[in-house]
Amino acid sequence: MTGPHDSMPAPLPAHLEVAPGALWFREALDREAQAALLADIRAVLEEAPLFTPAMPRTGKPFSVRMSNCGPLGWVSDAAGYRYQPFHPNTRAPWPAMPPALAALWTTYAAVPAPPEACLINYYGPDARMSLHQDRDEADFTAPVLALSLGDTALFRIGGETRGGATRSIRLASGDIFLLSGPSRLAFHGIDRILPGTSTLLAEGGRFNLTLRRVNPAT
Repeated sequence: MTGPHDSMPAPLPAHLEVAPGALWFREALDREAQAALLADIRAVLEEAPLFTPAMPRTGKPFSVRMSNCGPLGWVSDAAGYRYQPFHPNTRAPWPAMPPALAALWTTYAAVPAPPEACLINYYGPDARMSLHQDRDEADFTAPVLALSLGDTALFRIGGETRGGATRSIRLASGDIFLLSGPSRLAFHGIDRILPGTSTLLAEGGRFNLTLRRVNPAT
């Protein structure tokens, strides 16, 4: 027999609310879980190697290298920002999303529709990401979920308008960050990486894994 609350979503794990809808799950993944997820990502990169995207108008290369997994992947080049179902260099379909990522989405994003894309950003010691919004998706009702592996990053988040007040936090290996609700379109970026703050990646640096819905759930 089922009760009136059987279909209610499970409560989110413990977190700090940095801004309305911007949730920081500190130390969400222990070392063993981080290592297992890193192994999954390295397997993805065997099929879909990191590439260097470029800004649409200027052609300036990003300092971050990227790849993707899942049905869709985010790319940037002279044709603009977009999602597409294949790697820009190999032209092969993106590898399947590892089950561990889908499970983390279920726990932390707390929406029934599965993620369609996982953007894999690799930050070397001098890489950064300027303030931007994640707005290339067709629907903004689903959150964006980001997982950190490797060196700590100085992460900055503001509001929905460029030039407003911002707040900075340090995202460490194993942290998870959620942009949802009022913060779904918040400007955010990575000011710098703190080299040597993690031993997870033998080569140093940081992977940021960003899970997203691209299309409205049907």
